[in-house]
Amino acid sequence: MNDNTKQQKVVTRFAPSPTGFLHIGGIRTALYAWAYAKKNNGTFILRIEDTDKAREVEGSIDHIIKSLKWIGIDWNEGPDIGGPNAPYKQSERLESYQKYAKILIEKGFAYADPYTEAEVESFRNKAIEEKRPFLYREHRPENPPVWDGTQSLRFKVTNIKSYEWEDLVRGHLKAGAEALDDFILIKSDGYPTYNFAHIIDDLEMGVTHVMRGDEFISSTPKFLSLYEALGIKTPFFATLPPIMGTDGKKKLGKRDGAKDFLEYEKDGYLPSAMMNFLAFIGWNPGIEKEILTPEEFVNLFEINQIQISGGGYNEDKLDWINKEHIKLLPEDELEKYIFEWLPKELQIKKIIPIIVERISKFGDIKGMVESGELNFFYKEPEYKKEQLVYKSTPIETIIANLKSALEVFTMTEEEDFNKENIKRFLMELADNLENRGQILHPVRFALSGLEKSPDPFILADILGKTETINRLNKAISTLSS
Repeated sequence: MNDNTKQQKVVTRFAPSPTGFLHIGGIRTALYAWAYAKKNNGTFILRIEDTDKAREVEGSIDHIIKSLKWIGIDWNEGPDIGGPNAPYKQSERLESYQKYAKILIEKGFAYADPYTEAEVESFRNKAIEEKRPFLYREHRPENPPVWDGTQSLRFKVTNIKSYEWEDLVRGHLKAGAEALDDFILIKSDGYPTYNFAHIIDDLEMGVTHVMRGDEFISSTPKFLSLYEALGIKTPFFATLPPIMGTDGKKKLGKRDGAKDFLEYEKDGYLPSAMMNFLAFIGWNPGIEKEILTPEEFVNLFEINQIQISGGGYNEDKLDWINKEHIKLLPEDELEKYIFEWLPKELQIKKIIPIIVERISKFGDIKGMVESGELNFFYKEPEYKKEQLVYKSTPIETIIANLKSALEVFTMTEEEDFNKENIKRFLMELADNLENRGQILHPVRFALSGLEKSPDPFILADILGKTETINRLNKAISTLSS
């Protein structure tokens, strides 16, 4: 569907509840809203919907802010920086909700709920017994008490009708009258419900485009009836596709990767790679290029490129994208990232290419360190005599080959002892043998002590002439014993 909605200044928002950690579904919603505002020189607002005090988790607001900042999402207005529409926590905006609640009461669109929770439950149970949907409006009191703030305040649906609306992603949507019912605006504790508060906040903050998940489609008729009652213009809706789990059949769950978003930072992913990865889950700009910088993503982003069907979570794809972003890092930045994961004795510039070749995320370095895979760079390797032997090659031949390599390395000037020359020298020796492995294998094992390691000329270049010669002498001595 075409998006012809930019005549007015674009204002988007991300409004999470501080009831736990953010996962990638919430971050992607924020990402699309942020990108659209940024692309159109608009305003992106961070708002905290903290009216459900029973479920609020301490530290969640800080976690939300850290998660967004890590991936590179910034905002023009929010609880940490303020703005012209402050405050940005719903718990600090109660006067606004009271103001609009009174307007609705005066217009005959709201009333005090006189029933106890037990009474409402009995109404619901009776409907279940009679196998019909429970509708609160069927029990609407004829003469409700004056609302004094101690009871719940309910919205009164005065016009039971079908609703039709346009969604920038889904196109034309509609719902029957059965989707409408009287719903709570303000709870007995004085806090508004989501159904009421987000509409008032969007109104007062001038939000033009609302991006949210498909779970809100069923509630949209309620929202529309409230917009009508208040006589206010509805924003543009853009319903985002779900992020599907690895099986592609159900929404992403914790087993699939719906984990604390900051865990990706701890795992060593780059924020630019995470943005690139999440952008493509449900968005298709119609190009072949898959590796995008944040700037490229923003420049390309349009709402009409968002897909209707759910995008799949694929950690292998994330790892590939991250590896590609690692390759884009400037040399000094790459060194900084890698050295953060290495002990001091392994912070050697020459091993950076070897590490980059073997990782998809910086957290993989931790495994390399813990396994001892990198120890040979600063610690002389231990091995058995037979490990130096290539297949069935006689030990005498292996010793002779190692001595040939040792002679060449000893004669090489220090300034000429580099990867290119070492490779040329070794390959000249190897090409004169029955099998190249008869020299390349023992040299590599003598230098690393590992079954799998970089090529011997790379190892020798990193270790340097003196250490390489020492290790070859040790290998010859071991074979000769």
